[in-house]
Amino acid sequence: MMADLASHILALPAWVALVVVFAVPALESSAFVGFVFPGEVALILGGVLAYEGRVSLAAVLVAAIAGCVIGDSVGYAVGRRHGRRMLDGTVGRFVNSRHLDRAQGYLAERGGKAVFLGRFTAALRVLMPGLAGMSGLPYRTFLGYNVAGAVGWGTLSVMLGYLGGSSWRHVEHVASRIGLA
Repeated sequence: MMADLASHILALPAWVALVVVFAVPALESSAFVGFVFPGEVALILGGVLAYEGRVSLAAVLVAAIAGCVIGDSVGYAVGRRHGRRMLDGTVGRFVNSRHLDRAQGYLAERGGKAVFLGRFTAALRVLMPGLAGMSGLPYRTFLGYNVAGAVGWGTLSVMLGYLGGSSWRHVEHVASRIGLA
């Protein structure tokens, strides 16, 4: 299924592919889409499209980083306003309680650094923005670490696709395994 979806994304017109590169990481933590479709897949595929010359590398990087920052900011705001109710309701059924406990402990221990480091792991990337909002981490602190994490993770993911080029399936598989670990 993931391979079919990836092939479909690679066949999209360039401007639509850029929207996907923006939207998937934006939705990953703001609407918890990351539990279904991890953001690094969209970013790696964006890098592949840049490698193929269908879109510019700069446009893919801007779309990826902007999607990360905006999506996490929305996730922070949702967590700040509705966090506990959401976790006690429908969204909570999709969240592994072990992941949630680990993320909350990590955030309490490390603060803003957890936001940065959480960007590089699959489960924490989805949960950390909302938990940061719930915990009362100041938005300015959150935003600084969020932007730094988005630039690092977004650039790394896009460049994996760009440098991997035609071997994108192998790169995507390895990146997904690293993120889960």
